[in-house]
Amino acid sequence: MFKKITRFVAVALLVALTGLIITGWSAFGKRASGERRQRMAASPQWQASQFENPQPLKNDFWGAMAAMTRASKFVAPSGPVPALTHSSADFRIAPESGLRVTWFGHSSTLVEIDGYRVLTDPVFGERVSPLPFAGPKRWYAPPVALDDLPEIDAVVISHDHYDHLDMQTVRQMRSWRNIFVVPLGMGAHLAYWGIPESRIVELDWWQEKAFSRAGAFKIVLTPARHASGRVLIDNNAKLWGGFALIGAKHRVYYSGDTGLFPAMKEIGTKLGPFDLTMIEVGQYHRSWPDWHIGPEQAVKAHNWVRGRVMLPVHWGLFVLAAHSWTEPIERVSKEASLRSVTVATPRPGQSFEPGITRLNRWWPQVEWQTAQEHPIVSTQVNEQ
Repeated sequence: MFKKITRFVAVALLVALTGLIITGWSAFGKRASGERRQRMAASPQWQASQFENPQPLKNDFWGAMAAMTRASKFVAPSGPVPALTHSSADFRIAPESGLRVTWFGHSSTLVEIDGYRVLTDPVFGERVSPLPFAGPKRWYAPPVALDDLPEIDAVVISHDHYDHLDMQTVRQMRSWRNIFVVPLGMGAHLAYWGIPESRIVELDWWQEKAFSRAGAFKIVLTPARHASGRVLIDNNAKLWGGFALIGAKHRVYYSGDTGLFPAMKEIGTKLGPFDLTMIEVGQYHRSWPDWHIGPEQAVKAHNWVRGRVMLPVHWGLFVLAAHSWTEPIERVSKEASLRSVTVATPRPGQSFEPGITRLNRWWPQVEWQTAQEHPIVSTQVNEQ
């Protein structure tokens, strides 16, 4: 009887695994090949068979597992998040200052800069997972439907993790006219999902894509300290990065996912100062301090890249770590006050112009851990 039960369990697990693979196969994406693979192999970041960071990432596996058993009871909102909604009419009038940003939650934003419109890491799907029925689920609907967005010039995607590269969102953009600006190798995913190669621009760190439709504008792929991969066997098979959006009058820096790293000062020297920085502040733990920068180091990074106003991103939409959902914005606000840094705190879906729009606190007061209780300190960074 025991053997029959064991056999039945083994067969059931095999069937479940097969179903999982079939369901998620398309979402896993595609490996790079041919000329795309050759470009990747020529990159200074390519080592042997994958991309590597100049400063390797620290991982405490067992610490990360233990954290899952001690998660805050406030990892998700207990009630509705006061997100604002938009229609296409809301974007018809150009920003008065020439720079306007709409935060959609997590790392998805619409940046309107000097006559150009750029979407960052658009994730409009229900879950950040290869499966439609499992994985982290969004807390509120997208503040604007994809079809109600104004015409987009460029979509920039920092890396291929599910909370930054969403297959369903990309597929909905197949008939659009925008280009996609992505790190090396990621074009393989986009082409596999139906984006024409003519609309895909792949860059290495420090490379740029120039535009001239509405005046001088360029997008530069900046270094970041992170990783890539959508399934266990493709770790670091695609590059990752941040972006500098450089217009005729304004400059915006988007960090992508990153730990703190010395070259952030070089980004500031070469491409700054920035009118606005959009730096990830959430989804962190001390067991993996190099993967996500954490609130206090995000403020430090803002100063290193020579930013004027800081928009905290990578929080407020999904449960991806054990801390309370408001902790990132509480901690970054406190640190920014100590460092005399101006922080923008829009509600999800709220459009704002840095230095013009008045923004108020909108999140509830719940328990959270301070920097002293749960420090996030990236390794191999001499100057703290």
